[in-house]
Amino acid sequence: MLVSLTTVLGKGVRRAALARGGGSAFPGLFVERFDPSYVAKVLATLPRGVVVVSGTNGKTTTTKILVDLLESQGLRVFTNRTGSNFVRGVAAALLGAVNVRGRLDADIAVLELDEAHAVHFVRAVAPTYCLLLNVMRDQLDRFGEIDHTASMLATIAEHTTDTVVLNRDDPRLGAKSFGDRVQHAALRSYGTSVDLSASFPSDDNMYGDGEGAPGVVPAIFLDDTQLDSFKGQRAQVSYGGTTHAATLELTGVYNVLNATAAIALTRAVLGGQLREGPMYDALARVRPAFGRGEVVRLQDSDCAMVLVKNPAGFRLALRSYDPADTATMIAINDNYADGRDMSWLWDVDFASLQPAGVACVTGVRAYDMALRLQYDDVQVTTVSPQLEPALQEFLRSTPGRDKRIYCTYTAMLAIRKVLATKGDLEKVIA
Repeated sequence: MLVSLTTVLGKGVRRAALARGGGSAFPGLFVERFDPSYVAKVLATLPRGVVVVSGTNGKTTTTKILVDLLESQGLRVFTNRTGSNFVRGVAAALLGAVNVRGRLDADIAVLELDEAHAVHFVRAVAPTYCLLLNVMRDQLDRFGEIDHTASMLATIAEHTTDTVVLNRDDPRLGAKSFGDRVQHAALRSYGTSVDLSASFPSDDNMYGDGEGAPGVVPAIFLDDTQLDSFKGQRAQVSYGGTTHAATLELTGVYNVLNATAAIALTRAVLGGQLREGPMYDALARVRPAFGRGEVVRLQDSDCAMVLVKNPAGFRLALRSYDPADTATMIAINDNYADGRDMSWLWDVDFASLQPAGVACVTGVRAYDMALRLQYDDVQVTTVSPQLEPALQEFLRSTPGRDKRIYCTYTAMLAIRKVLATKGDLEKVIA
């Protein structure tokens, strides 16, 4: 199939979808069905190749940081910036970026990919680089258990042609058996100092040795980027025998580690051509990604959205933000993109919410969430499965107070749509 023909037809479908108020799913699906090799043919023209970012937690934010760091080096970067991380999401993003001949004006692509869909993607498009973040219990109905998730990430690494950068502190990614599967690419790593291991617990740390216990002894890799320390948004990052000061605008302790991962991958791509000054300047300006800590300024307060989707991620999110003087809402959906199995909520410790309580619980699984909070003695003011009316009531009933909404993915999309009508949010097609 000619790239230009698919492009013209795909752009037409995209325009029609946008005119009807739709997003990226349908035009991406059209391209997938009409020309399954379209994405591979377009991306093959990029001189610096393709970066795949995958793992359970932090894909969207890390991808955004990585794009900004690479652009600080003068590279033109294509990315799927909505966090629509299935292959069809990449196809839809391409339709918005290519010209009518299907030419992509970029040097390199940085693609966030869902773990399961990445397995199919890399068999069609071998990544030049990959960045593997972590393996946690997420969407248990889809992935079954975390060893299976680790095997999918190993498949990505096996198909990578130049460099694999992995989180050496993750018990599965840092295992020697995982590294042994990387035969055709260099192996690099990132992680934290031993002193910080308790701040970034793996899924396994919730059992046996207890939360925050150090994981397995890290494997030794040829090149490592390490987060040495951090306080607030200031961090020390070391590599090659030198320590560098980094400042972030992003909040959340997990984003300090995401930034370390992005630095490690940027180093792999640029090598000796890396200009550290512009890279750290760009890092200091990175804004939150789509729905991941985004803040919208309302008439009398700020409202932040915090995406949650598994026990370790929810725990880190709760640890990152002080609930004092902030109205809290929790929105839990169980649609396909969220994962249908919400049993992981019982592995989250909500005790930090006891003093201030939760103003509103909503979403398809509102009553499940409310019951869980009851077991942790967290007072809940309102429980309503109807998300938009609940959100409107939450905003109305908490005047003058800053607000924080913990939400699953599809709940975040719905909440963001409402908040975009009330404040200034970046317009992103999803």
